Amino acid sequence: MNPSATSAELRPLAIGELIDRAATFWRAHLKPLFVLCLGFDLLNYIAVKVFTFALTRVVGVMPGLQGPRPGEDPSETLAQSGLMLGMMGVLYVFLIWNFWVATTAAARYVVPARLGDPVRPMEGLRRAVSRLGTLTATYLLSLAWSLGVTLLLCLPGSIVMGLGVVAGVTGRGSGGNAAVTVALIIIGAILLGVGALAAVLWYFLRFMLLPPVLAMEDVGAWAAFKRSGALLAGRVEPGFLGRGTVRAMVLSTVVGGILVAVSLVSGLPAWIVRLSHGGNLLDPAAQAAIPQALLVPAELLQVVGQSLFTPLSFVVSAFFYVDMRVRREGLDLERRLATPEPTTPSP
Repeated sequence: MNPSATSAELRPLAIGELIDRAATFWRAHLKPLFVLCLGFDLLNYIAVKVFTFALTRVVGVMPGLQGPRPGEDPSETLAQSGLMLGMMGVLYVFLIWNFWVATTAAARYVVPARLGDPVRPMEGLRRAVSRLGTLTATYLLSLAWSLGVTLLLCLPGSIVMGLGVVAGVTGRGSGGNAAVTVALIIIGAILLGVGALAAVLWYFLRFMLLPPVLAMEDVGAWAAFKRSGALLAGRVEPGFLGRGTVRAMVLSTVVGGILVAVSLVSGLPAWIVRLSHGGNLLDPAAQAAIPQALLVPAELLQVVGQSLFTPLSFVVSAFFYVDMRVRREGLDLERRLATPEPTTPSP
């Protein structure tokens, strides 16, 4: 595939330019990016389906938002809830790991094409497979690091909720005022939710450049972990938008908004099937009884729609990696110096 006319032009880009060029690249390379992404999205879909069936078999049909069934043993419900949360944690870890693998494979295709070098999509897949061990080790490092950040960000909310619980149990906190106790618990829950959301956002921003680093640089797990943070840290130009993390946040917000909208639109057929055949969306038993012959095609349609647009986030991440290297390391100058000057034949 021939690179686009602008793929070899390297210079620092404004955020708007970066998004525009990433979208242009995504449209120009839609077919190979779709093929590359579809396999990973299908793997995610299979994992979610397996989780759903396993949850039904192992845990049983959990009660919906209506509350526990009459006469049900609270200890059994608590055990089922704990098992369900554990299985959801395993699924979450796998989905994020698969996302990093897909982003690494796409970055190995996008970055060389952005630099004007010939590349094929299969090279990206081979690179991701060859780096699977390093990628997994780096991913585990990122999870351990994010766990500490999550505990720190959730600490204020946990403390406030703990004070509310202690006040409610002892009856002495804040003069034994029940209204103050409820207020402490509510404020603590809000702070806890905000802290958890901030931890998730921090994780994806902090490691946004990790897959491109693994795709393009022959470094180990710890070196890739530090390298991705060093590229993002500090500022690259004056002003608030000159900070690397702020630029990453803006890019992630724009692309995330697009992907959420696409997911909602492409998911309409599945929701229609759930509403027409399952009735109450809050009743897991009714939803589990929906014929899979109707639900699976609708869900696969959603997977295809996501596979068309999800590569946009991969392209933005790869373009951002190139832009940060241009700004911090003079990648544009390095490549110009490495390119031999055309020689004119002597008369």
